[in-house]
Amino acid sequence: MSTTALDPSGAPREEARPIEVRITEKYADLAPQERRAADVLLEHLHDLAMYRASELADLAGVSKATMSRLFRRLDYEDFTQVRDQLLVLRNAGLPVPVGAPPSVARHLETEVEHLHRVLTAAEAAIEQAATLLAGATTVKVVGMRNSYPVALHLTQQLTQARTGVGVAPSPGQSLSDEVVGLGADDVVVVVAFRRRPPEIAALLDLVRSQGATVVLMADPSGRRLASPGDVWIECGAATQAAFDSYAAAMSVVAALSSRVLDALGPAAGQRVAAIAAAYRALGEIED
Repeated sequence: MSTTALDPSGAPREEARPIEVRITEKYADLAPQERRAADVLLEHLHDLAMYRASELADLAGVSKATMSRLFRRLDYEDFTQVRDQLLVLRNAGLPVPVGAPPSVARHLETEVEHLHRVLTAAEAAIEQAATLLAGATTVKVVGMRNSYPVALHLTQQLTQARTGVGVAPSPGQSLSDEVVGLGADDVVVVVAFRRRPPEIAALLDLVRSQGATVVLMADPSGRRLASPGDVWIECGAATQAAFDSYAAAMSVVAALSSRVLDALGPAAGQRVAAIAAAYRALGEIED
């Protein structure tokens, strides 16, 4: 039995259902000793991968044979397969803890290292993308699921500098409504971090077929979606904790938007001033 297969969206297939789901499904049919063992597994989901099977049996006050029998009842071959599944799910982007959360100090350290690595590697791509975004007739920024907040923030920043910028999909609309009709003078920024929906590949093909230029921003798993004519900006998101981090992506957004503002020169400055005046006139922003 394989626990590594994923469907096209990055979600686990049926055989890779998380252990807590399996326990819930089988709990009523477990023997009392097996239930005690299952309760311990549920209590230690946050650090389950740090234990050995014998240690979990001791914590539950059951025999190693009972713990092994429980794993088989849950459709695992052994505890090694449980550990492997936790790692597979985490690598697919699911918020599955595979160890104790790092300290805040360690989290800060890894984030700084991550920022340095991403921004250093992406410098040339950011400059190229900024030139394209400054010169495009229309800019469409696409982001779905966990990519949407990054796409929305980039849209908000670019809107300060220029007109003709929009995020997709907008509420109540489909992607097709937003991207059909774009052409050679337009740029589409596609933010596609892991656990993205499968239609992203088809969307990229459609946009390219219309002649629009693609700027693709994603974690390393998205590299396979990039074509030679695209601008590829790699922003890793993996961390040592259960959830991915988008600090580097947001930093890329800031760097990219600043360069677009600079490239547009006085026209962008005039737009910024006009927007600030409108804020004051409408009372939308605190003084």
